This record gives sequence, structure tokens and C-alpha cells, in this order.
Amino acid sequence: MAVETPVCDFGWQPPPFALPGTDGRLHTLGGIAGPKGTLVMFICNHCPYVLAVLDRILRDARDLQSIGIGVAAICSNDAEAYPADSFPRMKEMAARDGFPFPYLHDADQSVAGAWGAACTPDFFGFDAEMGLQYRGRLDASRKQAAPRDTRRDLFEAMRQVAGTGRGPEAQIPSMGCSIKWREPA
Repeated sequence: MAVETPVCDFGWQPPPFALPGTDGRLHTLGGIAGPKGTLVMFICNHCPYVLAVLDRILRDARDLQSIGIGVAAICSNDAEAYPADSFPRMKEMAARDGFPFPYLHDADQSVAGAWGAACTPDFFGFDAEMGLQYRGRLDASRKQAAPRDTRRDLFEAMRQVAGTGRGPEAQIPSMGCSIKWREPA
């Protein structure tokens, strides 16, 4: 079932985290923050919405890092029900595809819950003071990638944040697969 992200809550401050990365290190929100802003993406290994645009996510992450935006991705899906999203498989994907950012495992789903993550992909773009400025889509892609010349909504929004400290007022929600929550015990 496809899910859309909520409208951007401008200025919202995220709860901190410390999560293991596929690189073998423990990463904190403060540690990934960039001097001009931070992008945290909730993604996973198996979602067709993510897989359709993974090359664009990697491109935009590299381009944003080059202008001072810190970037990380988090997988919060229930790995028991969805083994493709297990930490070993996350390590394989990050290595195979050359992720230029930390890929973090939220095994207990506490970060996704605290942040209100809705789907994969779900993009949280923050200014330099860690106030939320973007909660929109990557571009017009859905389960299939949009044409190559499609406007880069996420990149343009975060470039604006890096330059002005403010995200665009008009944002189109991201759409993707719902976060795969664990069944309550």
C-alpha cells in the first residue's frame, strides 16, 4: 500500500539518535550534520519506490554533500518479516551501490517512531540549526523513475536551504511503501 508523507512542519526539531551503520561505526544525528544542513532519509532495500530512484538518491546525496549538507539514510523496517531489509543485507546493498553516506539500522524502530517516519522513501531536510525545512519528494518518480530531465525537487529544496536557511513553502509529499512496523507483542 502506498503512503504519502505529511506536510512539512517547519522548524520541527528531531529527537537525537545513535545508530549502527553498515560501515561498522555508531552514528549520531550531530555527527552527520553538515555545516549548511542535514538530510536524513528513511529507505530500505526492497521497496520498489526506493529501488526505482536509488541512482538518483545517490546522485543527489553526493551533490548535496558537495555544498555542505550532511546526509544519512536509515532503514527501520521489521527485518524478521522482511529479511531483505536485515542489517547484513543493508551492508551488501551499501557496498554494492557505493553509498556515499552512512546507512543506519534502526532495529528497534524507535527512531522511525519518534520522527513520525511514514514511508520509504521519506526525506527529512534540516537547516544548519536542525530545524525541519523539507519533507517532500525526491522528484516526480513513483514506482517507476520519472524521465531523466524531471525537476530535482529534493536537491533544489536542500540547495535553497543551504543558501537561505529556509525550505520552499510549496512541497509535494513523498510517496512510497509504508514503514514495515513490527507486530505488537
